Amino acid sequence: MCGRYTLAVEEEDLIQPFGIDDVQYEITPRYNIAPTQTVAGVRSDHGKRILQGFHWGLLPFWAKTKRMAYHTFNARAESIDSKPAFRSAFPEKRMAVLADGFYEWTHEGEHKQPYRFRVKSRDVFAFAGLYDDWKSPEGELFTSCTIITTKPNSLTKKVHDRMPVILGEEELNIWLDPGVSDKDLLQGLLRPYEAEDMCSYPVSRSVGNVRNEGEELIEKIALNSK
Repeated sequence: MCGRYTLAVEEEDLIQPFGIDDVQYEITPRYNIAPTQTVAGVRSDHGKRILQGFHWGLLPFWAKTKRMAYHTFNARAESIDSKPAFRSAFPEKRMAVLADGFYEWTHEGEHKQPYRFRVKSRDVFAFAGLYDDWKSPEGELFTSCTIITTKPNSLTKKVHDRMPVILGEEELNIWLDPGVSDKDLLQGLLRPYEAEDMCSYPVSRSVGNVRNEGEELIEKIALNSK
């Protein structure tokens, strides 16, 4: 599962690394991004990469109300082509959610202890995602997304039995290419990221409250502290 993550960077940190041509979303550093919030994502449109905001929680075009989006912030890689909520978006509506770290929780003693996971080789990386557009009865256009998860690697499985799909540069180019429609090829990208290129450390339990924000949330702590 991926239910909380960070993107504590500025806009200029994203443009060149992800080849963004058109910016339609204002980037500000964020340390505690949660489902139902607006998140920064990239998709391709007519040969250009667009940075835009997506509601985190996929709302398929056929949904009757917005309530469904509360339960679709993650999509399991193994079932995205069969689950009704995701199969209408896969493989045509692919996007990537940008992040510089994510949180997972484990039980340590009486408390749930959060850990932050990062990629060693890159300051910012991309989660594989899907998006869809939904129009309300009043005509409001609502663009939303989900983050795809897969089985854990040897590092993340110490804390959780799932992890978000992190795409390398080559995999990202394929994932965002609208000319690629081979489902087997795309499914092959949805695998655990290399554990050797990741690190993790414990952070404050304050990250568990979505109202908390601030740079202190990503600081490493001693496990006997709060």
